[in-house]
Amino acid sequence: MRIDTGPHLQLEQRQKLAPRMIQSMEILQMPATALQERVDQELAANPTLELREETEEDAASADGESEASPAAETEEEPSPGEAEERERAEEFERFQSLVDEESAPPSRTRGGDDEERDGKLEAMENTAARPEPLAEQLRRQWRLVEKTPAEDAAGQYLIELLDADGYLRLPWEQVVTGAPDGVDGNALSAALEKLKRNLEPAGLGAADLRECLLLQIDAWLEQEPDADILAARRLVEDHLEDIEANRLPRIAERTGLSIEEVKRAVAELRHFHPHPGRMLAPDASPSITPDARVYYDEEADHYRIELTGQGVPSLAINARYRAMAKDRSLAKDDRSFLQSHLRSARWLIDALEQRQSTLYRVIELVVEEQRGFLDHGEQALKPLPMTHVAERLGVHVATVSRAVHEKYVETPQGIVPLRMFFSGGTATESGDQMSWAAVQAKLREIIDGEDKTQPLSDDRLAEQLREAGIDISRRTVAKYRKQMQIPSARQRKEF
Repeated sequence: MRIDTGPHLQLEQRQKLAPRMIQSMEILQMPATALQERVDQELAANPTLELREETEEDAASADGESEASPAAETEEEPSPGEAEERERAEEFERFQSLVDEESAPPSRTRGGDDEERDGKLEAMENTAARPEPLAEQLRRQWRLVEKTPAEDAAGQYLIELLDADGYLRLPWEQVVTGAPDGVDGNALSAALEKLKRNLEPAGLGAADLRECLLLQIDAWLEQEPDADILAARRLVEDHLEDIEANRLPRIAERTGLSIEEVKRAVAELRHFHPHPGRMLAPDASPSITPDARVYYDEEADHYRIELTGQGVPSLAINARYRAMAKDRSLAKDDRSFLQSHLRSARWLIDALEQRQSTLYRVIELVVEEQRGFLDHGEQALKPLPMTHVAERLGVHVATVSRAVHEKYVETPQGIVPLRMFFSGGTATESGDQMSWAAVQAKLREIIDGEDKTQPLSDDRLAEQLREAGIDISRRTVAKYRKQMQIPSARQRKEF
């Protein structure tokens, strides 16, 4: 066998995605908030792109279908011919109106009135401020506590070790080992006690749930002694596992308290927070912005779709820059710079329009297939595979997946994720198809209606579902119950 090196020709076919296609797929998949950030970045980076002022016709667009920018603003570089001459004349008229402003920088905001507020600035002013970090809030409280310099340094160090719940969960040996120079175990112990006694809310600095609840109960008892609170303290100290497992009769037997006294003591525990740190710095719950609204038109007797346009502002290409890009007297590098940015602007505008068009078509088909959900609720959901929707729309299934990714729809049944409509299912005894989400809704309905003094086991729940025409196993019932975060029959029992 001979092995040598040298130049060789080889023909091969490769599939390569163009940057324009990649951008279009990314924008289709983006949720509204991420898309708004992307558009803001493009507006800041691309001088040829600007917000288009909406006209009355835009505001009154029918059925909420995705609004298209004027053709003159979105089409590619004009080709020779009559269309080019017509566009050139229109551009010249627009350019003439800007001659007097040649020295002024181009505006990227709606309108040119100095008194008009910048939309982005106004949105920033109306945005709620982020909550102050937990550690910073605790440090501010710690400054007011009487302490020695060594305890001060130890307290600053311990505050940094608290987790988001306000617990100090690290092993004490590890805490002592990692302490800064000059801070010993005695200073750490003293500082930790002062943290527990002085910082609010009570329960901060605890090592586990039991200590957290005890710290809160003790703080309460200092202000207002109460027999039920005293009983609650006793239960937390000695019977916390039984409380978590809802074994109230066992607690009554071992403590000598009556069931009613145990129930009152357990009820008092609801006054205390298991995660005190989150009372100061709660998790930021992401706001849900629906991408579309589906509402019933009584006159037409069908559902209508309205795209909200959240995160999809109406964009246009700056007329002055477009005219400058065609000016042969302009330096070649400057014209190349402008033409490059004009292409990027057109790509973005086209991608946004394609996103809205695809989203509308997907929702339109969902409304057609899931009319039962819109009329009656979750139990009427039918199985709807994405492959079926893709075939109906003539697109790849990945396009449908991107279109529904983190999108939400406002419906007569509330705001729901668009992906919820796409799931498998099972056939009922009557032969109807029922989605897994509908099965879960039926399961929740059965549990909500059960006798809480004798809650249904998973076997009995499976039997009740079979009586309703839904044949699933006990194991599947248990899986769905856990997914919906519904406790077991023992934990649901009321005494």
